[in-house]
Amino acid sequence: MRIVDMHCDTLLECYLKDKRLRKNDLSVDLETMKKNRTLGQFFAIFLPLGRDAEEAGLDMDPYSLFLKISEVYKREIEANSDLIRPALSYDDVIANREEGKMSSILTVEDGQLLDGRLERLEELYERGVRLLTLTWNYENCIGYPNSTDREKHMKGLKPFGIETVKRMNELGMIIDVSHLSEGGFYDVVKYSEKPFVASHSCAAALCGHSRNLTDQQLRSIAESGGVAGVNFYSKFLKDSAEKTFAEDIIEHIKYMVKIAGEDHVGLGSDFDGIDCGLEVEGYDFMQTIMLKMEKYFKSSTIEKICYK
Repeated sequence: MRIVDMHCDTLLECYLKDKRLRKNDLSVDLETMKKNRTLGQFFAIFLPLGRDAEEAGLDMDPYSLFLKISEVYKREIEANSDLIRPALSYDDVIANREEGKMSSILTVEDGQLLDGRLERLEELYERGVRLLTLTWNYENCIGYPNSTDREKHMKGLKPFGIETVKRMNELGMIIDVSHLSEGGFYDVVKYSEKPFVASHSCAAALCGHSRNLTDQQLRSIAESGGVAGVNFYSKFLKDSAEKTFAEDIIEHIKYMVKIAGEDHVGLGSDFDGIDCGLEVEGYDFMQTIMLKMEKYFKSSTIEKICYK
């Protein structure tokens, strides 16, 4: 069994703490990924804002931070080409697999760095970014984040956000709706002509957090041809939970497969971006989850969820 994980925040941790990707004490490192037979890892460049940025000691603008972290990413991928290669397309993933290499897909979490400039999408694309999470937890030039306030949660994309969606379609950059308001989500449904994803989100029917997806949202992702990656954060899995267990993740996988279908559910760990305890710490947790899935799914379904 192979693994494709749709979201981790490891690059920011490497930048802040001067860690290396090959081996470290974070949740994600290349040697542990290789041991777990990873096929592909989506590496997000997460751009903190507000208090989160202050606590991290960051005082530069989001685009400058993106450039700094992208240089760390480039250095680490080049230094470890014996294990992993960048993937700029699906064909690259297949070619890397045939050469016995893992694939790295570069993403950005929070479209704030566009700053209302559509040309920056081209710059991101040229630097290898193939997925953009439209918002994080704050309003930006694209739209609004999820909210417990229903009126705020139903706010849609801004005019620049609609332009962004259309241009991402043209470039072949994946639209990611995790963190987005529900109103913004349905604007993506309306304006995107390509499949889109929720890279790290869970099912609202099982846990009522505003970050989670309703049944209709799950169906809409499936109808677009996209995928929802189940997040490992305890508070998105069970109300007020402090620790994540494999069975909690599997309950969401089971439910999301029931609603969206087995072709439209994947894994979006959010490793190195979540602060809860895990049943098994680090990337080895993936094997625990896969083994426990065998109780509930046939092998062909597990393959689809894990990587296909």
